[in-house]
Amino acid sequence: MTADDRPLAVFDLDNTLSDTAHRQRYLERKPRDWDAFFAAAPQDPPLPEGIEMALASAEECEVVYLTGRPERCRRDTVDWLAAHGLPEGRIWMRRDNDRRPARRTKLEILRRLARTREIRVLVDDDELVCEDAEQAGFTVVRARWAATSAVLKVAQEREGRT
Repeated sequence: MTADDRPLAVFDLDNTLSDTAHRQRYLERKPRDWDAFFAAAPQDPPLPEGIEMALASAEECEVVYLTGRPERCRRDTVDWLAAHGLPEGRIWMRRDNDRRPARRTKLEILRRLARTREIRVLVDDDELVCEDAEQAGFTVVRARWAATSAVLKVAQEREGRT
């Protein structure tokens, strides 16, 4: 089996692999400070449960990342993944001006990936993303190991920011 035909294990980043709690304060303000929120991402502590799952998945699957972070965060994201010993893998990010709900953008990408590769699992903290992915036939693991944030849920679903 080559890297090109192994199944995919698809991981979200925020509150799945990285703990965003320290930067939630930027979303509690009016207006929300999105630049500061994303600028603080390199300081996110890792979430051990998510990290362990990604590393274990890499034994049988190609690990890839599917995030609602905007494209302008790519360099920080690549650096964060490497700093925390996560497997190298393709990263799908939201276009900088894309404000569609995470459940739409992520499901669109999952369906595109599934045309040519088996998706073994999606690991994500967003309940709406998880529900839609399950309804579409994907196997899902809900990342419930981070503290939930009502502000982040609004950002993911209504504001299309992460």
